Amino acid sequence: MISDLPTGFARHLGTDRRRSEHTVRAYRATAARLVAFLGQHWGEEISRAALGRVSAADLRAYLAHRRSEGLSNVSAAREVSAIRGFLSWAGEGTSGPPLKGPRVKKGVPRPIAPDEVLALAETVAEEASEPWIAARDWAVLLLLYGAGLRIGEALMLEGGIFPLGETLSVTGKRSKTRMVPLLPQVREALERYADLCPFGVSSGSPIFRGVKGGPLSPALVRRSVRHARAVLGLSDRTTPHALRHSFATHLLGRGADLRSLQELLGHASLSSTQIYTRVDAAHLLDVYRNAHPRAEG
Repeated sequence: MISDLPTGFARHLGTDRRRSEHTVRAYRATAARLVAFLGQHWGEEISRAALGRVSAADLRAYLAHRRSEGLSNVSAAREVSAIRGFLSWAGEGTSGPPLKGPRVKKGVPRPIAPDEVLALAETVAEEASEPWIAARDWAVLLLLYGAGLRIGEALMLEGGIFPLGETLSVTGKRSKTRMVPLLPQVREALERYADLCPFGVSSGSPIFRGVKGGPLSPALVRRSVRHARAVLGLSDRTTPHALRHSFATHLLGRGADLRSLQELLGHASLSSTQIYTRVDAAHLLDVYRNAHPRAEG
């Protein structure tokens, strides 16, 4: 049966690969879409053996179909990653035809678009070997983008922050403490990680742990982001710290004043915050130039 293929793949991911529920759900959906497309494309029932003759042209046709439905570059890149895993599973380790994800335009540093941030966080979580690690990585990246924390600030958080409220006390540079608002999505991510963490969450101990229970290393977070941005075809300037920059720039673009932004970011001087006015202006200029090719600089 056609439905057995995506279901079997999902079972493999959840049981053999111990991937997170989020990854299993996303990859199963991609597998189901591909099988349905190939069934119509070839005019036949799709068996596991039939997947062995999928060509690069077939996959390009599938991606073109998905792009016609409004799939973005970063989402298409994630879809390619899922397809590779599905075809490898169907071929029992035999790689399918070579298929490159779409190229994402690279250039000078710019804020990461919200859809790219979510795709990055989802891809990092999908690569995790355990559900609790997926929840951990998702929570860390949402803290950087959704609360504007530095990576060191996020990893220094201790169990005493629970139960969570509407705001979070953060200790930044020079041991200066500030209060940042917690968006519901960020709060839910933290609470889910706390529920899944096998080492528990206790006051005085770091929340985010490595696989052996020690404090999570910033280098591990950076490495995961490097891998995810390669999968998605994002610029090498897409770093954990860039998520904090995007938080600031997007708030400024939505009307936040510099003094409030300075407090949220924990900047000692306003001059450190004012850089985002230039970044936002440059971003708007790019939008203008793209919309009006004859516009002069």
